Amino acid sequence: MATATATEAAPSRRQAIVAAARALVEERGLDALTMRRLGEALGIRAPSLYKHFPDKAAVEVALIAIALAEFADALGGALKQGGEPLAALGTAYRAYALAHPHLYRLMTDRPLPRERLPPGSEAAAAAPLLAATGDLALARAVWAFAHGLVLLELHGRFPPGADVDAAWRGGVAAFAAALPPRAAPEDSRHPTPKGARP
Repeated sequence: MATATATEAAPSRRQAIVAAARALVEERGLDALTMRRLGEALGIRAPSLYKHFPDKAAVEVALIAIALAEFADALGGALKQGGEPLAALGTAYRAYALAHPHLYRLMTDRPLPRERLPPGSEAAAAAPLLAATGDLALARAVWAFAHGLVLLELHGRFPPGADVDAAWRGGVAAFAAALPPRAAPEDSRHPTPKGARP
């Protein structure tokens, strides 16, 4: 029983560490995430964290994996609601980024540690855009548009009184007009070919 309890405690401790790390990032930004602050938040000495994560980068990878999964769910859910696919995806994309700005930046502001992420994480997040556009290059262009607009909004780079909603609508409408006629989007949860990511 003691061995089983110890085995069960390890994942629980890892989950607690990741939850505390997320709270730090969400509330105080990316620079607030240090092993020392993380230990303080959990009431343990920082060296104890290394029993579960080899370094801060490993904690960040765990957060990125969570963000990608949530992002995939948000975009996939939006696509399933019907209506104009790109408009639905744009609304969901923007909503997630604005609700979780620091987590979004962690996921997108630096090279993605693909070799350390759970297999399929990136493809799952890309699947809704691929399903909506039916074309990898166009999906990447839509992603670049959405990402750029979100970053400008997060950094407060639009002038006072700018109609950001109109910018989103205009961009989405332009991309929607470029889409070739096609059948309704496939279920965004269907597997995508390896390497097919925006």
